[in-house]
Amino acid sequence: MSSSAHFVDPNSFHRQSDEFMAWLAHKPGVKISPKIQLADLRSTDAGRGVVSRCDIPEGEELFAIPRDLVLTPHNSKLNSLLSQELGELGPWLSLILVMIYEFLQGDKSTWAPYFMVLPREFDTLMFWSDEELKELQGSAIIDRIGKQGAEESILEMIAPIVRENPSLFPPVDGLSSYEGNGGTKTLLSLAHMMGSLIMAYAFDIEKPEDEDGEGDDESGYMTDEEEQLPKGMVPLADLLNADAHRNNVSFEHILSECSALPRGRLLGHEAIKPIKEGDEIFNDYGEIPRSDLLRRYGYVTDSYAPYDVVELPLDAICEAAGLESADIESQPALHFLEDFELLDDGYAIPRPSPEDSLSDILPDELLLLLKTLAFSPEQLKQQKSKNKPPKPSLGQAEAAILSKAVQLKQSQYATTISQDQEHLAKLGQLVASERSSRRRKMATQVRIGEKEVLHKLSSMLDGFMTNGEGSTLKRNANNDGRDSRRTKAQKS
Repeated sequence: MSSSAHFVDPNSFHRQSDEFMAWLAHKPGVKISPKIQLADLRSTDAGRGVVSRCDIPEGEELFAIPRDLVLTPHNSKLNSLLSQELGELGPWLSLILVMIYEFLQGDKSTWAPYFMVLPREFDTLMFWSDEELKELQGSAIIDRIGKQGAEESILEMIAPIVRENPSLFPPVDGLSSYEGNGGTKTLLSLAHMMGSLIMAYAFDIEKPEDEDGEGDDESGYMTDEEEQLPKGMVPLADLLNADAHRNNVSFEHILSECSALPRGRLLGHEAIKPIKEGDEIFNDYGEIPRSDLLRRYGYVTDSYAPYDVVELPLDAICEAAGLESADIESQPALHFLEDFELLDDGYAIPRPSPEDSLSDILPDELLLLLKTLAFSPEQLKQQKSKNKPPKPSLGQAEAAILSKAVQLKQSQYATTISQDQEHLAKLGQLVASERSSRRRKMATQVRIGEKEVLHKLSSMLDGFMTNGEGSTLKRNANNDGRDSRRTKAQKS
């Protein structure tokens, strides 16, 4: 998309980096250690990154950014130029709108040098074609892209504001307005670009104690947290690449000792382990599976393979239990659990570690579902009379249902693990910079991870069921099982 807002020469990679760092260094309150520098990591397909100039000891502050330099709805001039309260849009849509405004201001924007170093193209699933998405057949991540829902929200909440304020949101690409098919397409393109930047780069910003959070459904650019925190784009902090194994810094809300700034107004990173000269400085997204890494950040790395999960859909479990459908109203067992708000559309199971047992990886909600589905009509009636759900446990009948559900899930994939591994080897010989081969490779890595989880789960269930008819796995008071939905990354 070409427009006057594209104030960046895309070929001036190093100049953009230098201008960004110079702009940042001259802003009041910014602290940048002379021991770090912005580096060109395109040779490793990592874009920009931060590396150390010399050895850095554990606990040393690497940089700190004042809150008034963080790109947020509160800090943007747009906040005072609109009659509508930006807070009414929620954390995601308000920041998307503000970023569209600042982007369209070009050189007039306070954050113009910052936009220079932010990407324009993305490999996040929101931008994949239907043909490319077929590579993820069988993965539940397809249902979490939420492109249609995101666009509906954009057109309902953002488009009217943009169209009613042409002086604040000047049309681009030779358009006279953002009306009509052409205008709508361009506006959606702008919003998707900003939404993807937020998804990949924004941080949750601690809010004042007197502000309440609002929940958003997990769809499109909405995050997984039940309670939403304000979001902000933190210059420099978001240029750090992430690695689960090599993470060597932590993001902190720092209490400032600078007399020119109120306490608690700095955001920054400090070393959590010694960093050697020339080492890259890595953030960490938390324990998220590679499928979500691809959905949210547009890349896949094996360092996050230990956090892979597979989601067993409710309908597959019901089919395995012999139910004709997963309709809650027509299935007494499902209706019973729904009354206690214990029924989900799907159940995430993490990759087992060598020391894990079934009790470590199966969520309580799944065990409750399996046990309820295994009840005879008389047992279900008796449980209903107690007006409480059963205690989570896994017996032979429940394990048999789960084992069949795993087989049904495995059948949803178009390829086997061995076929995927062969396919991945061939893709590894292709040029990584080619978008089509890069996306196919990442999809294959995601598929392999999910199938490995299913294969291991199937083996564990086989072993459990061979222990004898009377064996039962029960959750004890000191082991509630691992949270199969994983901790959420601070960076969203």
